[in-house]
Amino acid sequence: MSSNWPFKLDHVHEWAYWKSAFSKEECDLIIELGKKNLITGQVANPAKTKKYRKSKINWIQPDEKTDWIFKRLTDISQSLNDQFFKFDVEGFLEGLQFTNYKAVGSYYGKHVDKGTNTKIRKLSLSVQLTEPKKYKGGDLNLYFEDKPLPMSKEQGTLVMFPSYVLHEVTPVSKGERNSLVAWISGKNFK
Repeated sequence: MSSNWPFKLDHVHEWAYWKSAFSKEECDLIIELGKKNLITGQVANPAKTKKYRKSKINWIQPDEKTDWIFKRLTDISQSLNDQFFKFDVEGFLEGLQFTNYKAVGSYYGKHVDKGTNTKIRKLSLSVQLTEPKKYKGGDLNLYFEDKPLPMSKEQGTLVMFPSYVLHEVTPVSKGERNSLVAWISGKNFK
């Protein structure tokens, strides 16, 4: 005899992806835009940055040069959310974060993107901008159990997952990895 009495089955997938979200030429253009005015990436508690993160970032906001990026990400994100997550979302309320990881040793340790006392991040996405042959390490891993689940390194691939999923970028040991990261916000989870 079971003491379980489920209301409904969970329809939320652990992650989804979109191959060729951006072409090689588009990825190169985003890298060129992103590498301007790089600053040191931080975590929510700056005193813990060195423990959790070593990377450079730049924020990309919508304007006449970047609207095409936001439009593409919006279309893909809405499609993936409709198919796999079905979250009540509003949009990109924080801009896009371009992230540059260089050898030797740039990384972002295990973390979740959904914080407390912040905007309500529901979905996280990461776009692989660099050709995989140009670097080693730098794996985007998602964690659903103890073992990491590495995501595709194919240039132009977009990976989306709920912002409460534990993930990391492993240290880059050769070359450099560039990615575009964003968070899709919405009302409180209910």
